[in-house]
Amino acid sequence: MTLPKVDKFVIALASVVALAVLWPEPGRTGGPLQWQYVTTYGICGVFFLYGLTLAPERMMRGMTRWKAHLAIALTTFALFPVIVLAGERLFPNLLPEAADIGFFYIAALPSTVSSSVAMVSLARGDIPVAIFNATLSSLLAVVLTPALMAWYMQSSGVTVPLGPTVLKVMLLVVLPIVLGQIARRWLSVWAERNIKAIKIADRAIILAIVYGAFSDSVSEGVWQSHDVFLVVEIAILAIALFAIVYLIVALALKITRMPREERIAVLFCGSKKSLATGIPLAPIIFSGRGDVGLIILPIMLFHFFQLLIVSFLATEYQKQAEGEAAA
Repeated sequence: MTLPKVDKFVIALASVVALAVLWPEPGRTGGPLQWQYVTTYGICGVFFLYGLTLAPERMMRGMTRWKAHLAIALTTFALFPVIVLAGERLFPNLLPEAADIGFFYIAALPSTVSSSVAMVSLARGDIPVAIFNATLSSLLAVVLTPALMAWYMQSSGVTVPLGPTVLKVMLLVVLPIVLGQIARRWLSVWAERNIKAIKIADRAIILAIVYGAFSDSVSEGVWQSHDVFLVVEIAILAIALFAIVYLIVALALKITRMPREERIAVLFCGSKKSLATGIPLAPIIFSGRGDVGLIILPIMLFHFFQLLIVSFLATEYQKQAEGEAAA
């Protein structure tokens, strides 16, 4: 059995966090580099690139598999929140408030795009279903993620300025996506030829946003009252959250007549959450908070472990498919 390789982006994320801990001054809000502007314009850049590379015709190929689409949407935006809320009720005060918010933030985020499609393809699953749902999930998240977070935080006694938050989402997320789609008319061929460079730019912006968030947290003294055991605890809970969702969905799919390829797409798309959407949205939804670094830590750890676990599972599914084909 070969172990999956660690994603280079995960290593880069860890390096950026370490840099923020050791040298937070350049990245803090109001610091010498005025990093908050890098974050603001970076958010626009991320979602413009998403709009530019979003090909509607690819998404439409899997549009008719409505049972799979419904299962993935319910898992992503309903099952995850229910499990997180149940966990908070069963184990109150287990984590600091910011970490609790971070776990519900995982629950409110959409499925991943590129890694979901890649893993479904590796596992010999239904690729059109994966493409449709990964894309649809990200578009729905523009509305559902801020709405779910506003509801959760208000129900927890945290005041959320919903109007300004919605306005920021429209200006920094929706508008860049629309402009990116419009720009496809002239830049789609260029974007396809330079997809690797676009992916590097996208990840570089996300790393810059993470550096700013953790620099602010360090500067505000958020980590002085917490130690490494909190990180370990969050990591264990992130693995547990993934495992619970995956097992529930796997058991539910056993009683359906859904084809094997669609079941794989539902499992992999429904159980994964998007760091690429979560990091740029966080400064908008949690604007003004000094503990954003702690809030986004759960999704960063969840992202790492979901990649490791799903890579292993996809390889096993691939072996099964090849064995069946050979037989």
